[in-house]
Amino acid sequence: MASAVVRAIPAIALAVAYPLLAHWATHDGGGVSAAIALADLVALCLVAPLMQGQAWAWAVVAASAAALAWLAQTPYAQMLLLAPPMLFVGFVAWMFWRSLRAPREPLITRIVAAMEGCEPATLPAPLYRYSRRLTAAWAYVLAALAIANGALALIAVPDGVLARLGHASPVSIGQEAWSLFANLLNYGIVGGFFVGEYMLRRWLFPHRPYRHFFDFLRQMAALGPRFWRGLFD
Repeated sequence: MASAVVRAIPAIALAVAYPLLAHWATHDGGGVSAAIALADLVALCLVAPLMQGQAWAWAVVAASAAALAWLAQTPYAQMLLLAPPMLFVGFVAWMFWRSLRAPREPLITRIVAAMEGCEPATLPAPLYRYSRRLTAAWAYVLAALAIANGALALIAVPDGVLARLGHASPVSIGQEAWSLFANLLNYGIVGGFFVGEYMLRRWLFPHRPYRHFFDFLRQMAALGPRFWRGLFD
């Protein structure tokens, strides 16, 4: 367990650093800072094969570094920062929604069953229904955030999509305000929904196998990297 936590530290550090770097890059407005944030994102996507020393991953990083060094000298580096919040959140929303379609089991249902030590089909009926509805709720919340990120990326100035294409928008938002929502407030909304749902679940299902919120987080982490990697298959 301890070794798995240690191996996860680089990925956690890169994941925490990206929104901060992206927000700093937006505030700075330069190509170099934007390229640094994008380099962090590339490293995050490849962190597992990089740590395993796979040559192809290091080759991709080298090629990406060269491309970003060139991109830093152009006005397009800042524009690229618009895409990750929408694409990443939209992808996760799609994964939640996809799991609701048979023969798959809903993502939250699979997590709950793993924590309960049983198969999804053997969960108590009320808990199974709740976990399925919660999976759908996460899909809707994340899809709404992805749409909001995309809409704000269109109307942001001066580096939003419409502004870069030379089109005036009847409604606009400052670049830093966009970044505040996309790179910081997004995570606050997701975190608030996560904590609020936990409190609701403790009220609806008081006899679950965890004592408090931090014990719940510990048990989720204890499911292990293999479970979490396979969850999105």
